[in-house]
Formats: sequence, C-alpha cells, structure tokens
Amino acid sequence: MTYIDTHAHLYVDQFDEDRDAMIQRALDNGVRKLFLPNIDLSSIKKMEQMVLDYPDVCYSMMGIHPCDVQKDWKTQFEEVKTHYKKGHHIAIGEIGIDLYWDKSLQAEQTASFRAQINWAKEEGLPIVIHCREAFDEIFEVLDQENDERLYGVFHCFTGNEEQAQRLLNYGGFKLGIGGVVTFKNSGVDRAIKNIDLKHIVLETDAPYLAPSPFRGKRNESAYIPYIAKKLSDIHGISEEEVGRITTQNALTVFNIKA
Repeated sequence: MTYIDTHAHLYVDQFDEDRDAMIQRALDNGVRKLFLPNIDLSSIKKMEQMVLDYPDVCYSMMGIHPCDVQKDWKTQFEEVKTHYKKGHHIAIGEIGIDLYWDKSLQAEQTASFRAQINWAKEEGLPIVIHCREAFDEIFEVLDQENDERLYGVFHCFTGNEEQAQRLLNYGGFKLGIGGVVTFKNSGVDRAIKNIDLKHIVLETDAPYLAPSPFRGKRNESAYIPYIAKKLSDIHGISEEEVGRITTQNALTVFNIKA
C-alpha cells in the first residue's frame, strides 16, 4: 500500500531527537511522500532543510499560519514572499482563519488569508486552508474569491456534511482527513460517509491530533494507515483502495509526479 501524508509539521522541535527514525517508520508503513506546511518566518529554515535531507520524500509549502498573523501582516507577508521559490514550493499554506484562541486579530487574519489566496492564484498553486471556529468567515472569503484558479485542500476538516458539500461545491477542493476521524464522538465519520473518496486526501497534522489508539500522544506520519483503516470502514472498501485513491488525489491537487 502507498500513502501520502499531505499535512505534517515534521520540522518542529518535537521530532529533533528521532527525526530520521520517524521518517523511516513512515516509509516502512507505506507513507512515501510527506508534505510540509509552513507556519511562520521562523519555521522556514528547518522546513527547507528537511526537503534537502529527504529528497523526493519531503515537499514544502510557503505561507503564514493564521495563529501567527500579526498587526503588521503586510510586512510579514512581504518577507515570507522573499523565501518563496517558484517551481519548488508545492502550495501556499497553511493559511486561513482561527478564532479559537484569539479574535482580536480577526481583521488581520482575514486580510492575510485573502492576500495569500491571490498570491496562490498568481502562482497557479493550490492553497491549504486552516479553519478553527471560523467556517462562516472562511466561506465568506471563499465566496468572494472563488474562480477557476482557486483550488487546494481544506486541512483537518471537522465540519458537518453540509459544510463539506459547500466546500466541494467551490469546485477545486479536497477535504484533508486526519486522526480526528478516528475519535469516537468527533462526527467526522458521519460527515464524510456520503462524500466520494475522490474528494479526500489523508493527513496527520503531526505532531498534533494523533489517531486512536495514540490519541493524546505525539502524532507522526507512520500513523496514516490508521486513518486509512477508518476510511475503509466508513466507505466499505479495502485499505488498498483507500490508499490508491487518496494518493492519486494528493498527487493531482499538488501537481506532484508519483
């Protein structure tokens, strides 16, 4: 079986002690490619070093996480753009709106999100969206910005079926499904039961949101098969088929060769 982890922060300090072993565990479990979303200016160097250390395995994105957007977001944005390399980064992400921790910078988060969407359109790249307690706010921006150039992944989807369908109706998005789908009362399993697998990619969000039976522990890309197993149960197909379909989805949306 072959899988892709489309969203993993494997460059963070939590992996400094065993990064090589962690990558090998992922490869041993059939997770052949690992897509790394950026967080802020401080994460770029370590993220890009992983791409150098693990060629054809690790791929990087560029962007500003909504929780790291500041009052001077325009200055942040311009500096992040100086680190962007055309033909190297596979997406603009992760970007979006997060109103869980702090609503005081909602206007700045929204403006940064919109600016990065348009940057992705200019570069012909997919976006990777982070949304926490902000579905309505995200939809408002996407309603205004949606066109044939807008596409990507709605990372860590935890909404209901109606919200999933609304996202898919934009025409260019996949749903990123991770460990939360294995949580007993998350509701994600019900939300995606009637969603065709052609609209889904797998992710871990490592080191966060480890699937059952590792919930509460450090997450890693080697746990992707646990997510695939849950999807095989939900959709009534084999894990091999889940791997085949979601891998092709990931390669297509991120424009990566197998």
